[in-house]
Amino acid sequence: MGRRKKAVDHKVGAHVPVGGGLVKRGIANAIEFEVEALQVFIGSPRGWAPPRLDQGVADDFREQCAERGWPVYLHAAYLVNLASPVPETVEKSVENLRVAMESAARIGALGVVVHAGSSIDGDRSAALRRLAPVFRTVLADASPAVRLLVEPTAGGANSMASTLASAAEYLDAVGIAEVGLCLDTCHMHAAGEHLADRDGFEASLKALNAAVGPGRVGLIHFNDSKDHMDSRRDRHEALGEGLLGDEGLKAVAASPSLAGVPLIVETNTQARDVAHAKGLLAEIAAGA
Repeated sequence: MGRRKKAVDHKVGAHVPVGGGLVKRGIANAIEFEVEALQVFIGSPRGWAPPRLDQGVADDFREQCAERGWPVYLHAAYLVNLASPVPETVEKSVENLRVAMESAARIGALGVVVHAGSSIDGDRSAALRRLAPVFRTVLADASPAVRLLVEPTAGGANSMASTLASAAEYLDAVGIAEVGLCLDTCHMHAAGEHLADRDGFEASLKALNAAVGPGRVGLIHFNDSKDHMDSRRDRHEALGEGLLGDEGLKAVAASPSLAGVPLIVETNTQARDVAHAKGLLAEIAAGA
């Protein structure tokens, strides 16, 4: 008697470059990569300037993605740090993220991904206490159709969240049930999560669910890693070519706690890695 097949229902997609036009290049790239979901930047990810988004372009992009059944996610600027002890940084972060949430609603995105940030001064307890009012300000006028997804980082530079346990503490401090998580496989590996240990990883996910409630993970960045586990280094590698490897990636994709959560590759070899991810899902479905 053969192995029992497993149901695998993740949509697989990529972070899609949109230089040259959100529709003109973004849609063309997404088609070329054969995505089932996509993530984009609107505006520079390395600056504070708010994105400029023509309403006609936003409408066209939203309609074309909807026609193809593509869930869309927007990634906020890297400079955003809602945990900073510097008032000016928090003020800029709030405004940038509020604009990102508005832009996400205009393009029909389901969520905005923002990095968990850094305490800067090493006082994580004080930074955790600052989170709740800042998040409430960001979300005060946001569309309920757009979910804010906090992405734990790789663990360096006084990171506010990197492991699943620290992510649970972060969400608990935020205190808003609608705020979710975007888990990055490279980041988790770099932070010391042993993803290839399926039982251990699933136990950590169940502990997360017990602490903050089920369904908090809304997106997965599906990346391999150039570095060893617990390196605290955020360097993505093509799927199956890094030190996380296929077994770690498959453990994430096969997790019952993460069923149905879209997988987004953020490598520079998007078409190759989207196909590789789909192949891993086929192996899981076949019981491999």
